[in-house]
Amino acid sequence: MQEPPTRMLGSLNATLSATLLLRLPANHTGPGCLHVSIPDGLFLVLGLVSLVENVLVVAAIIKNRNLHLPMYCFICCLALSDLLVSCSIVLETTIILLLEAGTLVTTATIVQQLDNVIDVLICSSMVSSLCFLGAIAVDRYISIFYTLRYHSIVTLSRSQRAIAAIWVASVLSSTLFITYYKHTAVLLCLIAFFLAMLVLMAVLYVHMLARACQHAQGIAQLHKRQHPIPQGFCLKGAATLTILLGIFFLCWGPFFLHLTLVVLCPQHPVCSCVFQNFNLFLVLIICNSIVDPLIYAFRSPEIRTTLREVLLCCSL
Repeated sequence: MQEPPTRMLGSLNATLSATLLLRLPANHTGPGCLHVSIPDGLFLVLGLVSLVENVLVVAAIIKNRNLHLPMYCFICCLALSDLLVSCSIVLETTIILLLEAGTLVTTATIVQQLDNVIDVLICSSMVSSLCFLGAIAVDRYISIFYTLRYHSIVTLSRSQRAIAAIWVASVLSSTLFITYYKHTAVLLCLIAFFLAMLVLMAVLYVHMLARACQHAQGIAQLHKRQHPIPQGFCLKGAATLTILLGIFFLCWGPFFLHLTLVVLCPQHPVCSCVFQNFNLFLVLIICNSIVDPLIYAFRSPEIRTTLREVLLCCSL
């Protein structure tokens, strides 16, 4: 094996672009291209940080029976998805470093098969992560707009069936993607899926913010204070919503921008400049798996309390 295997989803960056006739020479991209070099060590460090964070989230939810509710089941599955991303990254980076050092010697066929397995694992975890982000948004929407019927609508059995369906669909779709990556329709489906999740989350969270502001306005009117409380509350809510959606778009947007440009302009020099930063886009996705526990899990007092118990048990 003359070269280490491609970085995760390397078939997307190399094989796919070749399939779409993206065969630009190295000097064709021009001197104005900005290329951010990402060392393998950074992948390893970020993967380990995400691994530790999401293991703690899963352990805390499993340990505390009070957290065995639909909402926390979705958060746990989101952590599992991010955990799979982290494990795959750590595994692949370790293999790459061993191959580069000459410590691991194997055939190109075995490396390719292993790379395909990791690609499927990465793809399925990415798809499931996006699905569970959408599921969490839907769950919170129902809890606000259908408060009295929430426990009859979002039952544990229904949430378990939804979780199982998400995992099965994620594995099947990622397998099809790796198998039929040469077809442009596959990329278009992935792009449409990301846009659908983005629109879904934006619409639901904006509607929830509007309802919360309306509720705060009603409380203020009851107390004959019509301005101070709602204004500050709504500004804080808008800032939180902007951060939530901004992080989601910042972490996932560049990756799907890459896919869009592969479809629209695979041979254009400007687009090829974007293709050179594929590893940077993957780093942003890893950062999303680090930020997710901070946004969706560690803000819960119940999870934080259980997490302290877990850490105390580990230290004894």
